[in-house]
Amino acid sequence: MKKEFSLTCRPERFSDYFLSVCGNMSWYDFVAGFPSLVFLVTTWKSNGRENACLQSWSSFVGSGPDHFLCIMSKVHKDGHLYQSLKETGACVLNFPSVDIYDRCIRTIGHNQFETDEITAAGLTAEKASKVNAPRIAECFLNIECEYLWEHEHYEGSPEVTVALNAVNLCMDESRFDQRQLGRYGQTGYLFQIDQATNPESGETSPLNVGFLSPGEPLPWHTK
Repeated sequence: MKKEFSLTCRPERFSDYFLSVCGNMSWYDFVAGFPSLVFLVTTWKSNGRENACLQSWSSFVGSGPDHFLCIMSKVHKDGHLYQSLKETGACVLNFPSVDIYDRCIRTIGHNQFETDEITAAGLTAEKASKVNAPRIAECFLNIECEYLWEHEHYEGSPEVTVALNAVNLCMDESRFDQRQLGRYGQTGYLFQIDQATNPESGETSPLNVGFLSPGEPLPWHTK
């Protein structure tokens, strides 16, 4: 049996304050529990220091032969990432495997304006090939991007959705060969798993990171 759940009626613990502390979340983030790819966005700050922003809530799509777009759905206007994108018009999307995820999380605690955030987290910054931004050597996939456009979520929103266009892609050779490490399973892409919540009781499962394991091919019968 399906049940309806209102956007405004929620368990007591999911107060406006709690949702704001969690990153300006919606109650529906926890009810739906959608997984989303995890990556680090890297830019140069205006003082020449490295910026690294752990990111999720994004999608990727090809739009014709000359455009591969990343739609970053949640970029805060007051953050270093937004400011750097507006100043340089470029960034790199860096995709980690689980063996360096602990260092990626450390970037959250090393986000001061005067800090080289990649280096401070124990990762290695290297020069991108085609854009004015650093990339992370330890990440198995790096996508170099140029800024396209932004749009407020609603009038006066503190966050925007940002569109980026990929101009270069660099991938470790052991990852593009699925017979070696590959891009999937516990050595490949990481997914943010939001705290899946029982919408009646408010009980949540622990926040976690997940993996994508390919299954057996299914036939497509359109008629």
